[in-house]
Amino acid sequence: MSPVRPGNGWRYLFRGVMVGDGHRPAGTPLLAAQDEAGVPPGVWKGRGLAALGLTAGDAVTERQAELLLGEGRHPDADRIERRLLAQGKSPAQARRVTVLGRPIEHNRSPKTDKAKERTPWLAFDLTFRPPPTAHLAWALMDDEHRQVLELCDDAARDKTLAWMEESVAEIRSKAGGKQRARVKDGLIVAVFRHYESRAVDSRPLLHAHAVVSVRARRPHDGKWGNLSADSLMAHIVAADTLYTLYFMEEVPARLGWAWEPREVTPGRRPVMEIAGIDQRLIGWQSTRRQQIEDALPVLTAEYEERQGHAPGERAAYALACQAADQTRSPKRKELRSLSQLRAAWRDSASRAYGADVVAGLAERARAAAAAIWARVRPVVDVALAAVNVAAVVYVMRGAFNRHHLLAEARRHLSYVLRGRPHQPGLDEQIVQTAIDAYTGPVGRGRMMTADLRALYPRDTEDQAVLRPLTRNRSATPYQRARLAAGALSARVHAVRLADRLNSRTRSALSPCRPPRARGGRPARTWNR
Repeated sequence: MSPVRPGNGWRYLFRGVMVGDGHRPAGTPLLAAQDEAGVPPGVWKGRGLAALGLTAGDAVTERQAELLLGEGRHPDADRIERRLLAQGKSPAQARRVTVLGRPIEHNRSPKTDKAKERTPWLAFDLTFRPPPTAHLAWALMDDEHRQVLELCDDAARDKTLAWMEESVAEIRSKAGGKQRARVKDGLIVAVFRHYESRAVDSRPLLHAHAVVSVRARRPHDGKWGNLSADSLMAHIVAADTLYTLYFMEEVPARLGWAWEPREVTPGRRPVMEIAGIDQRLIGWQSTRRQQIEDALPVLTAEYEERQGHAPGERAAYALACQAADQTRSPKRKELRSLSQLRAAWRDSASRAYGADVVAGLAERARAAAAAIWARVRPVVDVALAAVNVAAVVYVMRGAFNRHHLLAEARRHLSYVLRGRPHQPGLDEQIVQTAIDAYTGPVGRGRMMTADLRALYPRDTEDQAVLRPLTRNRSATPYQRARLAAGALSARVHAVRLADRLNSRTRSALSPCRPPRARGGRPARTWNR
């Protein structure tokens, strides 16, 4: 997620994002630049479109994007202004009617000393990207598989945006935007699909930029205002994990493939990949990742020298962003169509690893999926999931919020189900179980932490096992979190086994026999 602001941010959107992250020469019309770059036109999404007279799925014109995303005005402002001028309104009055909410010029007014120090946000640029092996299957397989994977991406992205509309998006009101409320209609989003990475040698990278306008209507009076950036930024990781979960479910439903975890960096979270994809192709595709990984050890060593310890999760993410910025290559000026790109990718992969490796991708994916479905049960134990989620988030963060638990619950579902569909609301159920059983408040805010009496019971030896693990600096935070979650899960299994054994013992010693039904079978009872 990155903001779109007036000036450079707005120009970056129009000259890069809207034309496939390429280079758009000055004066080139948008449709001509998109056609030359080989990317489809952007499309409108979101339930908030109806308030502006737009329809979901319509193409994003250059003038609409300029007015709404560049100036915060109605996308049909030109027609509205002409009508008002014909009615005798002044140019200033006609323009003010087309402004949605507060004009961006307000921040440059001398009457607003505090506001003029800030640069207003016009939109939020959300980047949706499937797991790496999905890029490979999309780039190297036939057109039928390519189109199906694009449908999977569309469905997962639209479901994630719908969740953000319903559960995350808030609009500000009152002085300083202190009062927050749900938006009246929904979000207004312009989606632009891209096909390749920024690497100099161009590697497949199916992704989409969803540019969300900050303008939305308030629920109580229907007036236009600005979305709260705080709420969107706080839930961005939960949205990311939800998109991945939905994409992983769409692929098996449409293609019958399965997913498996792969450790990219030792001690860090594994990523979920399509089972059966040749691991050598992942290295061929991830040239950009390799550039970042080459620069990351130097930055990590400098951090350890300054701080005296290994970086945690937040610091490691910041270092990865720094490495990405340092190794970022300039935008390409040579643009090619998707068919040209796919032909070049297939030729490059075939020359590197053999034509049979590329040609047999779909068959090997189906064979690997059959083996996974034979051994993986599509069952989620809510109690164990809550233990895992609470332990991992506590060890990695200490104090946390509900959206941290929600993101981890969705990661857990991705790992357990391997692409099988999850029951709607199951992620929220896991989070609520974790909060009720294993957390306690921190201070007067919304932050929580683990209830140590629940996680480290005094009547077991778990305290001696878990406390050193969660404080061992020689292991990465994720390693410590997984060790703690494993120990606690083993304890839950032991307690359940003991309960079952005690129950059987009581049944064997009981002098009362259950009532008999016809045929000599025990009758069913409901209050055992």
